[in-house]
Amino acid sequence: MKLSWKPGTMLNPLPAVLVTCGDSHKSNLITIAWTGTICTNPPMLYISVRPERYSYNLIKDNMEFTVNLTTADMARATDYCGVRSGRDHDKWKECDLTPEPGQAVRCPSIKESPLCIECRVKQIVHLGSHDMFIAEVANVLADEQYIDPATGAFDLAKANLLSYSHGKYFDTGKYLGHFGFSVKKKK
Repeated sequence: MKLSWKPGTMLNPLPAVLVTCGDSHKSNLITIAWTGTICTNPPMLYISVRPERYSYNLIKDNMEFTVNLTTADMARATDYCGVRSGRDHDKWKECDLTPEPGQAVRCPSIKESPLCIECRVKQIVHLGSHDMFIAEVANVLADEQYIDPATGAFDLAKANLLSYSHGKYFDTGKYLGHFGFSVKKKK
């Protein structure tokens, strides 16, 4: 039997990403779990940010950000960047993370991240507690150590990506099957 609960954000797990924003003079990192893909062509994604967050105006003023995927090794930094404000803390220094200049955007990416998605904001949608930044992907930076030489694909299992579910962090990576495996004809 299923119980009826009050409406809530129960779609979990989610990627726990670090979003970098700003420019070479003033930048910040913010942990975001409200993110996802929204279009293939053109490639687009979204992040949702509370307007009172320090990073909100950095993103809004520059209309760019970079989504940096995180790993189990980055769990402490990911959590820290979500509970400390860039108004009061130099999160780059305090988390021992390395900013790298953006290639298609002005904001930096994180050297330690296995995959960085550079984005340009196309629209801001005011929703309530959060505003959604809808963005087009301008460039993707992939750490070559996670590229499968046989297929050229990004190896998610090897990257050991971090996810977030109901206030807890988890690593991912157990392979269960590829898209369409349930209908693939046996040889």
